[in-house]
Amino acid sequence: MHIGNVRAALLNFLFAKQNNGTFLLRIEDTDQQRNLEHATDSIIKHLDWLGLKFSEGPKVGGDFGPYFQSQRSEIYQQHLRNLESKQLVYRCFCTPEELELRRNRQIAMKRPPRYEATCAKFSANEIEQKLQAKTPHIWRLKVDSSKKVFFKDMARGILEFDLQHFSDVPLTREDGSFTFIFANCIDDITMQISHVFRGEEHLSNTVSQVVLYQALDCKIPIFWHLPILCNQEGKKLSKRDKGFSLDDVQAQGFLPETVCNYLGILGTSFEKEIMSLDQMTQDYKFDHLHGISQIRYDVEKLTWMNHKWIASYDTAKLAELCKPFLKDQFDLTKISDQTLQILIKSIQNDLHTLKESVDLLNFYFNRPTITPQNYGDAVSTQDFATIQKLLKTEPETPEWQDFLNAM
Repeated sequence: MHIGNVRAALLNFLFAKQNNGTFLLRIEDTDQQRNLEHATDSIIKHLDWLGLKFSEGPKVGGDFGPYFQSQRSEIYQQHLRNLESKQLVYRCFCTPEELELRRNRQIAMKRPPRYEATCAKFSANEIEQKLQAKTPHIWRLKVDSSKKVFFKDMARGILEFDLQHFSDVPLTREDGSFTFIFANCIDDITMQISHVFRGEEHLSNTVSQVVLYQALDCKIPIFWHLPILCNQEGKKLSKRDKGFSLDDVQAQGFLPETVCNYLGILGTSFEKEIMSLDQMTQDYKFDHLHGISQIRYDVEKLTWMNHKWIASYDTAKLAELCKPFLKDQFDLTKISDQTLQILIKSIQNDLHTLKESVDLLNFYFNRPTITPQNYGDAVSTQDFATIQKLLKTEPETPEWQDFLNAM
């Protein structure tokens, strides 16, 4: 999961819990080229790590399944046939190359790129001829360019859009599969979704979907278009940028509490910055949202927050979380859990990430060769002898425990 998707999931979770709603997971896998077999397990694993438990979805079930869009084709077909019976859709036989050529021509003429509904003008006989010739086609929803649409955004209020700038909406692809815009809208309707939280980049999709809601005579949900996450230079965080997936964040040694805490307060004005998931569920103010288009993802602030959470952790639990990082570099089979906990406690207030435990405990696992020349007059002969004795002592002896306890 990209960190932007994590934030969207978190805010949906908080809103659902705060309003006694249902937080559900559905897999939007209509784009078969992007559908990876392990994607669902990965998403579920990530949500579980974050503590975002969903009540309905894959492997859990619920009243509105199936929860994979790839398994809901018949549902989409029914709604497509409904639109066809109302004569609100038509077959479009234009090739991608033709559409691109027209688009470039419109841009060159400094006109907004918009599909001109060429295929909507075909007669029944012309359509039949193309079908007999097995000409590839898609289905499009008619958009009345003379109208405007209105919908509510939780951060910006009522938004208005002139439809003369929008094309007739593609509902299917040439292979017969359904587009995100159509499948997503039908799922929201059939799953009784009341609020839709998603990124600012989906704003144009929302306009098309509002037209679709109206065509189907369905209630339009309330939207919140979340500010786009950007780096410190103001550039949008891309899914291809290294370091901004949840896997990357975990590998760097950030805690789930930190990730939820930081993404939850990002772009808000909480007086208290360190907050648990339960506290945010109670205190998040959805009626005081900022209508901004982008916010900056600050790794330094995330790291500072992680430091605070690490300092508050139970040492035994923290030691277990540090183990995977330490095992990659050191042999932990020769020390007990008690010794590891003592070591972790000695560095706990200095840790900013779990990964830092490797560098901070290197002194213990890779002991240096010490000679009197290393210290000169700074260490007496007696003290040097004591140090040598400690370094030669096995880790589990009382001498080591006394040494560590005194740190």
